[in-house]
Amino acid sequence: MKTPFSVQSENYVVGSTVRQIRSSAAFYSFLSILTKNEKEMELRVPVHSLSNSSLPSLTKPKVRISQRKLVPVRITYPILSSTPIRMESQSPLRATPTEDHRSTVTSSSPIESGARQGRIGEVKRVTRETNVSVKINLDGTGIADSSTGIPFLDHMLDQLASHGLFDVHVRATGDIHIDDHHTNEDVALAIGTALLQALGDRKGINRFGDFSAPLDEALIHVSLDLSGRPHLSYDLEIPTQRVGTYDTQLVEHFFQSLVNTSGMTLHIRQLAGRNSHHIIEATFKAFARALRQATEYDPRRLGTVPSSKGVLSRA
Repeated sequence: MKTPFSVQSENYVVGSTVRQIRSSAAFYSFLSILTKNEKEMELRVPVHSLSNSSLPSLTKPKVRISQRKLVPVRITYPILSSTPIRMESQSPLRATPTEDHRSTVTSSSPIESGARQGRIGEVKRVTRETNVSVKINLDGTGIADSSTGIPFLDHMLDQLASHGLFDVHVRATGDIHIDDHHTNEDVALAIGTALLQALGDRKGINRFGDFSAPLDEALIHVSLDLSGRPHLSYDLEIPTQRVGTYDTQLVEHFFQSLVNTSGMTLHIRQLAGRNSHHIIEATFKAFARALRQATEYDPRRLGTVPSSKGVLSRA
């Protein structure tokens, strides 16, 4: 099958195929757009300058062209000129010219700028029972720096930082001489408020997170939605009342407090497990990974709010 195309110049016309052409000037290569049924074409291209008196032999390289859809281009053919061929894409480049028009600077998206600056929430909560300060960076590297006076809670906050890749700084003092209840609660309330602050208008984020974390015999599934609507569905069966000095009833209270101030929907399910420490730690690890998924940016969303309503808010 012949490839239909034509190239016109002052002295010659090339028709359905490239033919032998007499000219005193050296030719540049010809470009042909294949028809959708053409798989192979044959080009005859001069390999050196042609003389006026004789026509040298021509090479006939075969060129295989894939049938993938090509981006249309506009080409200037300087047939009798030594000026190089200039090709222009029909898709405009995303660049911003500088004032002196000598260079261009590509502009970064709001998502890229936000990630570089870091989404940070910082909260201080002071009551007659506790004094809590929290700083969290959603775009951190997993720095854990927590001191709550409750060793097991510090260990769980380390899991949140390490597996969520959040920078988590917590300082708390409280009436732990009575029990851990108030400090555990107020730390969770402050973390939830810091999350709410760091998320801002929630533009461009994935919004949803889902993760199952195993720890030896324990397997915990966490699914969450940064919807702005607080809800906790909690289904853990922790066999002992305490892990160390930590009251295991405080696990549910921690997540309920965090949900209330952050405005997230959170589901926690125990799929397997017999060891209390393993069950609780797997829960915090799964929560960290699910929260990481939900807070990370979706590049296809292009900075829009992930809601058909166009807004996600705590109110």
